[in-house]
Amino acid sequence: MSTQLFSPSPLKLCFPQLNTSCRKPAVPWLKAVFLQSVLSFSCVFSVSLNLLVIISVSHFRQLHKTTNFLLLSLAISDFMVGLVVFPGEGSRLTSCWFLGDVMCLLYIHIVSMIACVSIVNVVLLSADRYVAICYPLHYHRRITVARIRLCISLCWIYSACYSTLFVKDGFSGKKASCHGECLVFIDFSAAVLDLIVAFITPVTVIIVLYSRVFVVAVFQARAIRCTVTAVSLQRSATVGKSELKAARTLGILVIVFLICFCPFYCAALGGDVSFISSAAVLCLFCINSCLNPLIYAIFYPWFRKAVKHIVTLKIFQPGSSKANIL
Repeated sequence: MSTQLFSPSPLKLCFPQLNTSCRKPAVPWLKAVFLQSVLSFSCVFSVSLNLLVIISVSHFRQLHKTTNFLLLSLAISDFMVGLVVFPGEGSRLTSCWFLGDVMCLLYIHIVSMIACVSIVNVVLLSADRYVAICYPLHYHRRITVARIRLCISLCWIYSACYSTLFVKDGFSGKKASCHGECLVFIDFSAAVLDLIVAFITPVTVIIVLYSRVFVVAVFQARAIRCTVTAVSLQRSATVGKSELKAARTLGILVIVFLICFCPFYCAALGGDVSFISSAAVLCLFCINSCLNPLIYAIFYPWFRKAVKHIVTLKIFQPGSSKANIL
């Protein structure tokens, strides 16, 4: 009997001319089309919305504030999710990897860096609100634009270095079993270490900081409602309300982030790599990167005004960066 009857069909191989070629992912056509459609729409949506945030904070001088710079950094990471992660993961789940091992290594590094940058940005946002709510008299002295820029720079440098070491260890001495796949090999101990360093520790810090913020915010909200006597007290109440509103908005952002981010580490630690679970986790990443700009649009009037200036092309007018949008 001919051995060709037992060899894989050339039509199902990523590289039919190679004996070491991987099989094409056995994904039902309808599921593959649905996932690619969702990812394509989410890619355009996420890139467009986060680009609006990036342009708004970068262009208008009134928005050059400490908290907004943190939002800018988070928007850049979300922008990269839409631009890099969506197409790459869609290809890995429903098709073969045709870009080679070097591009696979670079891609895994970028994805790991983006995830690390996102969670460190959320930690910085939580710390910013903690100081603003718990130590309002010292906020402007402790949290300056220069310090925030330094923190953001260190955040990206740390994430790039951590991702380089982590991905390098995952690829050292190990290669894909066949051509046409992009995988990173991480042993259990390294996965547990990554879980502790890149997820459990930052999430614990976020929860502790926002628990304190919540307690102090409730106390201040009650104090503000009782402050109705002097004009100076009314002015301080207005400032307090704006800080509490910012804390509430960023609290919603943090909660959404944790809801969308937790399943990734749960699936990775549990070793569940099925198409359904991978697609579900990827869709949660889509939701998070798309929801952040929508949260700004709902709770921040300045973002809606900035978008109006951008859409109507007023930003190209002389002196548009000095426009009053607050």
